Amino acid sequence: MRRQQISFAVNHMSAPALGPGDLLRLAADTGCVGVEFRNDLANRQLFDGITAAAIGSMARDAGVRILALAEVKRFNAWSGEVRARAAALIETAAECGAEAVSLIPTNDGTGLGNGERQAMLRVALRELAPMLEEHDLTGLIEPLGFETSALRHKEEVVNAITALGAGDRFRLIHDTFHHFVAGEEALFPEHTGMVHVSGVVDASLGVRDMRDRHRVLVGPGDRIGNVEQVARLLAGGYAGPISSEPFAAEVHGLARPGEALAKSFDYLRLGVARRAA
Repeated sequence: MRRQQISFAVNHMSAPALGPGDLLRLAADTGCVGVEFRNDLANRQLFDGITAAAIGSMARDAGVRILALAEVKRFNAWSGEVRARAAALIETAAECGAEAVSLIPTNDGTGLGNGERQAMLRVALRELAPMLEEHDLTGLIEPLGFETSALRHKEEVVNAITALGAGDRFRLIHDTFHHFVAGEEALFPEHTGMVHVSGVVDASLGVRDMRDRHRVLVGPGDRIGNVEQVARLLAGGYAGPISSEPFAAEVHGLARPGEALAKSFDYLRLGVARRAA
């Protein structure tokens, strides 16, 4: 059986207790092509205070790409404060050699109206495009499937990017959890720049009750169809990284995160290969 070639990556949320250097080593040891660093880990500065230039050097020494820095929260509620946060993260990304920054929408029940959502998104994209262009970076937009999110569906992102002719600056993050929670059927592999994977195994949960704390490493018992989603994306031409992003406390407390990650990657790789056979 020929196995599907998949480029795996690791989001810092997979092992938030690790320092930046240890995360890079974890990525290298598990055969990952890159990492995503985060600025929202509890009681932690981005890079733990290490300079961006030093982080870039550490990544190059490890043979690992810095795929993205996460995240600009509430990016679609554009304001002077959002601009300042976006500019700071974009500058840091350029300094460390990151390829992209992640853009996360509002998730507080505001801006949900039809027409309002789309207008908010277009404003933010118009403002962000030249900022990203200046540093040759990509903005990775991640719709959140929760009902309280003002950007639930990837289709609205694709429509906005296409209308603005901004496909060279913005790509989608296809998050398997949020895709499932949103109930969205359509995939947009040609517009996708990153895939986040995590699983839900708790059989007692209804879809509307699923939250980040329920997201574990992908493996047996997964309810949200990670194997199917990844297989469909790859079959549709997606060739980018598949990045592990579990939020569950039981994953964060693992004594040997590398072993658990490798096992999860093998499960996905074999599952996709079986579907392709």
